[in-house]
Amino acid sequence: MAHDTPPRWDRKMQQRLARGEAAALGELYDRFASLVHHLAYRVLDDERGANRITREVFGHIWENPDAYDPKQGSLRSWVATLTHRAAVRRLREHEAALIDDDCEAAQEQVEAKIRDASAAARADYIRTSMPAPLRAALELAYFQRRDYRQAAEALGVTEDEARRRLRLGLQLLSSANVSAAHSPSTPPGYGRSL
Repeated sequence: MAHDTPPRWDRKMQQRLARGEAAALGELYDRFASLVHHLAYRVLDDERGANRITREVFGHIWENPDAYDPKQGSLRSWVATLTHRAAVRRLREHEAALIDDDCEAAQEQVEAKIRDASAAARADYIRTSMPAPLRAALELAYFQRRDYRQAAEALGVTEDEARRRLRLGLQLLSSANVSAAHSPSTPPGYGRSL
C-alpha cells in the first residue's frame, strides 16, 4: 500500500527525482496522485480545482526535489502537506474574490470554511494512514453501525481488543480537529510550503 512506504524508499525516490529521472516522477505520481487529488478535492469541493492542484503539486515536486527532507517526515506526509497548503491557498483566493475586503464577518466565514475543510481532509488522511486493524474497527463501528461486541466478532478479536482499537482510532481522528483549530493552513508533520 502507498501509505506503508519505508523511509529508505523515500530517500531513494528523492535522490532519483534530484537526478531528474522522469520515471521516478511517474512512479511517485502512480503512488500518490489519488491521495493528492482526494485531499485537494476534500478542501476545495471542486473537481477541476483538485485536478489543478494535483498538477501543481507534482510540478513543484519535479522542480524542487531537494525541498523534501527525509529527516522531517515521510515523503507521503510531505506530499500531503504540499497538497493541503496549495488547496487552502486556492480556497482563500477563491473566497477572497467573492467577498468585500471590509466585511470582517465574511472573512470569518471564509476562515471557518477553511478550518472545516482542513479538518475533514486531515481526518481522511489520518484514516487512510492508520494501521489496517484500527481502520477496520472504525469502519465497522461507523459505516456499518456495529457496536464493539459486533466489531470484535467480525474482526475475530476479543471485546477488549475491539474497544482498544476503537479508542485508539478515535484518538487519532480527534487530532484532525485539534490540528485544524490551531492552524488551518499548516497541518502538522512538515515545515515547508509550496
